[in-house]
Amino acid sequence: MQKKAIAFAAAACSLALALGGCGGQGGNGDAADGEMIMNVYGCEPQHPLIPANTNETCGGNPIDMLFAKLVTFDDKGNAQNEVAKEIVANEDSSEYTITLNDGWTFTDGTPVTSESFTKAWSYSANAANGMVNASFFSVIEGYEDLQDPEGDPNAQLSGLTVVDDTTFTVKLTGPNSTFPIRVGYTAYAPLPESFYDDPEAFGESPVGNGQYKFEEWNHNQNIKMVKNPDYKGVAPAQNDGLNFVVYTDPEAAYADLSAGNLDAMQTIPTSAQATFETDENVQPYNEAGSVFQSFTFPSDMEHFKLDDEGRLRRKAISMAIDRQSIVDKVLNGIGTPAVEWSAPVIPGYSDSIPGNEALSYNPEEAKKLWEQANEINPWGDDDQFVMAYNSDSGGKDVFDAMANSISNALGIQATTNPMPTFSEFRESVSNRTMKNAFRTGWQPDYPSIENYLQPLYTTDAAYGQGSNDGDYSNPEFDALITQAAATPDTDEANKLYQQAEGILFQDMPAVPMYYSNASGAAALGVKGFVLNWKNVPMYQELTK
Repeated sequence: MQKKAIAFAAAACSLALALGGCGGQGGNGDAADGEMIMNVYGCEPQHPLIPANTNETCGGNPIDMLFAKLVTFDDKGNAQNEVAKEIVANEDSSEYTITLNDGWTFTDGTPVTSESFTKAWSYSANAANGMVNASFFSVIEGYEDLQDPEGDPNAQLSGLTVVDDTTFTVKLTGPNSTFPIRVGYTAYAPLPESFYDDPEAFGESPVGNGQYKFEEWNHNQNIKMVKNPDYKGVAPAQNDGLNFVVYTDPEAAYADLSAGNLDAMQTIPTSAQATFETDENVQPYNEAGSVFQSFTFPSDMEHFKLDDEGRLRRKAISMAIDRQSIVDKVLNGIGTPAVEWSAPVIPGYSDSIPGNEALSYNPEEAKKLWEQANEINPWGDDDQFVMAYNSDSGGKDVFDAMANSISNALGIQATTNPMPTFSEFRESVSNRTMKNAFRTGWQPDYPSIENYLQPLYTTDAAYGQGSNDGDYSNPEFDALITQAAATPDTDEANKLYQQAEGILFQDMPAVPMYYSNASGAAALGVKGFVLNWKNVPMYQELTK
């Protein structure tokens, strides 16, 4: 990140996605004779398939196959140019010149040009258009001018300038050495002119420039796509198409996988976690992963606000949870108890952040903190601590175990609120009708600690402008994130991010639980099955 010219366009964000367990029963894709269509595990997206309006995995995984960004990653997280030929920074990394490769087209035959990016980024940043990933563009000059929900929906970011069809410049609000990493995230995908004619229709039938061409979306059943013969990137599809089959129960998906009716899945149901690695009917995969699991407190949650009482209760809840027991007994060892806010495989991770004792099981200390909070504002006899989750995630056993641990340690009634589907659950979170603690998690967009902090906990990403679903806001935290992003030396930047994590341990906007292993399975006869740095299959490499 210290180089002026990022020759391979630095890293790419793939999908800044709030994690959702997946749901729906779905039909397999129909294949013509000789075609190799891969049936893969999927779930019903929360929103239409628009890149900047998707921050969850159910929609994000299909979108990532339909849209090529400026840069892409291999399975280990190594960055390569995709649509970008090069990204060149000025002296202090406050302005970038982006040059595109020639010859890229959308699947409707129209060319991918500089304006395909600048117009899409401006639309996505504009509050009048209500995109959930708008905050990812807050680093570009002119973002604040577009934050009026009643403003002109066609207004453009002033920091973007088209030089010619294959060159444009980006002026940032200040030095930002991580910008070349951010531009691969799904929200930064280009859009064809047809999108602006009817965004709603586009979301139901998207036109992209990726490895695959959209074919059909049967809601709550499947999403079909076929190989794009005009794709010009570095990772062409090795199969003829993908069929994302929507399941409401991972148990049913695993049964289909064992029978050869499903080709690949990136989750293992609780019932199979202890045995899937020795199951002769599947090809297992289980490696250290990057996915972070947590639950979040709404900032206005009664007894848990960002005040003295709330901070004491948040920390008490965290210290009342026996993470190691949950990982060992419920997850059968395919996870690691969290000790900070990113993940062990991510640069910048540290297991010695000041304050991380809040993630250690200590029922005695938890009880003391709880009683201190009671002295400020008593916990009523009828009060309950409730945690919501989507029941189609397969997370029931984990949340039941957490509730039991909290109840036993604190002597209160802790319970769960399972919601039927991921889509319904996320709508409640997005609409801010969720008034109790709720399941959250993070699948990284690019391999940097910054991606676990800025989108989830900065003020810019709160209040519906990003993935800060609890609407946490702390100016001191925001300032450290801004300072770190402007620091060209990676090691020094990571130290600042770690300082920011220390503030999170004071406020506890969420409770880190564990890091999910990259665990999944493929059917017998499937080749090329590997989970990448996001714990997602390399779909384009699957064959059978």
